[in-house]
Amino acid sequence: MASEKKTVSASAGKTFATIVNLWPYMWPSDRADLKLRVALATLFLILSKLVLLSVPYFFKWSTDALSGGLDPLKNPLPYALGAITLVAAYNLARVIQAGFNQLRDTLFASVGQHAVRQLAYKTFLHLHQLSLRFHLERRTGGLSRVIERGTKGIETIVRFVILNTLPTLFELCLTAVILVWTYGIAYFAVTVIMVVAYVTFTIKASNWRIDIRRSMNSSDAEANSKAIDSLLNFETVKYFGNEAMEAKRFDQSMEHYEKSATQVWTSQGFLNFGQIVIFSIGMMVIMTMSAIAIRNGTQTIGDFVFINALLMQLALPLGVIGFVYSEVRQGLANLEHMFDLLDMDPEVVDAADARPLAIDRGAISFRDVQFAYDPARPILKGISFDIPAGHTVAVVGPSGAGKSTLSRLLYRFYDIQDGAITIDGQDVRSVTQTSLRAAIGMVPQDTVLFNDTIGYNIRYGRIDASQAEVEQAAQIAQVDQFIKTLPDGYKSMVGERGLKLSGGEKQRVAIARTILKAPPILILDEATSALDTRTEQDIQAALDEVSKNRTTLVIAHRLSTVIHADEIIVLKGGTIAERGTHSDLLAQNGLYASMWNRQLEAARAEEQLKEVRARAELP
Repeated sequence: MASEKKTVSASAGKTFATIVNLWPYMWPSDRADLKLRVALATLFLILSKLVLLSVPYFFKWSTDALSGGLDPLKNPLPYALGAITLVAAYNLARVIQAGFNQLRDTLFASVGQHAVRQLAYKTFLHLHQLSLRFHLERRTGGLSRVIERGTKGIETIVRFVILNTLPTLFELCLTAVILVWTYGIAYFAVTVIMVVAYVTFTIKASNWRIDIRRSMNSSDAEANSKAIDSLLNFETVKYFGNEAMEAKRFDQSMEHYEKSATQVWTSQGFLNFGQIVIFSIGMMVIMTMSAIAIRNGTQTIGDFVFINALLMQLALPLGVIGFVYSEVRQGLANLEHMFDLLDMDPEVVDAADARPLAIDRGAISFRDVQFAYDPARPILKGISFDIPAGHTVAVVGPSGAGKSTLSRLLYRFYDIQDGAITIDGQDVRSVTQTSLRAAIGMVPQDTVLFNDTIGYNIRYGRIDASQAEVEQAAQIAQVDQFIKTLPDGYKSMVGERGLKLSGGEKQRVAIARTILKAPPILILDEATSALDTRTEQDIQAALDEVSKNRTTLVIAHRLSTVIHADEIIVLKGGTIAERGTHSDLLAQNGLYASMWNRQLEAARAEEQLKEVRARAELP
């Protein structure tokens, strides 16, 4: 019981914190126009409820006028207006009240949408500031759902809390005052008992339904993540013929969704029926009291109609209180997830006194660098080497030796545990991340392109580049001739992740993008290892052109691509096993020579196989 109370308290505290976090977006300090809209909308909300509560009075007076029960001494104004005028006033009041409601909603529309836009923008920007580790551990589909549901949560809060719940509370207070003032405490007491029982039942039933909806949403998110993951890996699914397996995994998630969704609808019927029973009992008691008062001559038929109309008006917002409560709770939960994302601190942040990187010559130095993704599994164990300005240093070694980790540390996707990485004597942790990454160009092994045009993907290297500069970069990267063969040229779409292009074409686009960026430092992270030998040779020529006069770190799998490097470093088990030029390392007859001989044998075997196939095709 104690733990349950603690959980409820914690939940309530988190809900309050979520509302507090949302308030600056609903009352933006830099937007006086939106504040004015909030004030005017609040005014129209009050006017709307005052007019709404006048409607039963016109109904009462017109009923008494038509039944002859209107006393000219007690009600001189309604008596003078007459039944027809009162009927017209009754309907006019409803029109005016509806007009005030629409004005209120119209004024609040821009306030709510501004909050949606600002919070979505802030979340999207924050996600890009979080660490690489965070994105490797989270599913992209799940993150997109958090943003989508969070922005919908704001709309829910605006629509139901501000435009429904608050007006209902205001109306309830006014109704209570009218009942006490006009008919006495007994009517008020019955109404309060009815409303309290109604709300209590609704909240308890809705809490039960919220747990079911959470299960449904969890299944929905899981199914969505699996669908996106499977479609993003479309080719892999086809390679292994696992379409049926992927469909089965997706269907299993949808099966859980189906069960939860069915329970949601079933529980909705139970909630609706219980609400009707409670409200009907309350109405029966109050209308019976009024009927007895009419028989005793203390009320008129108009009073009977008035009380009925007053309660029926209250029934409309109360009727959806369960839906409103569950939607608000769900909206707050969705907002909590979004604010939880915003509360996550980036793993890598700029130092308080960080300055822009000042590039002089672009010399890189790794000094006794130690790093581990997991403390229990060290990756780099005291690595030290230099890349002089304008020189090319290649890093090779077996898989898992820590080669690609070097590029991630130089980009400062992670911070090292010990040692230092410097550029022109400046520790990368002491400069701003923006200036650091602006000085480095990357051509990765797996080039992923945006689902846009070829021109857009090349221009991504420098978004303010002219078309002439884009075409020049494409020419240097030896991709311009291919682009010219396309019907739409530079406006040709590359497809999701660049799937419409071959591996070599994508790699050339990545090279062109880096050329356009024109960085003083270049990283080639196994840039040709995924390509065939001929394509590799063509692209290697483009890479050699790009790396001229640039400080270049080459992370390579194929040793044939690094034989001209100024220095080759061989990593093994997180330490430097060998270092030197290509000829020096071959002369040492160690790990590098062994790797070179194996690759040489594989290349010869591939050439022999090609010759055999060529002979087989001869007539």
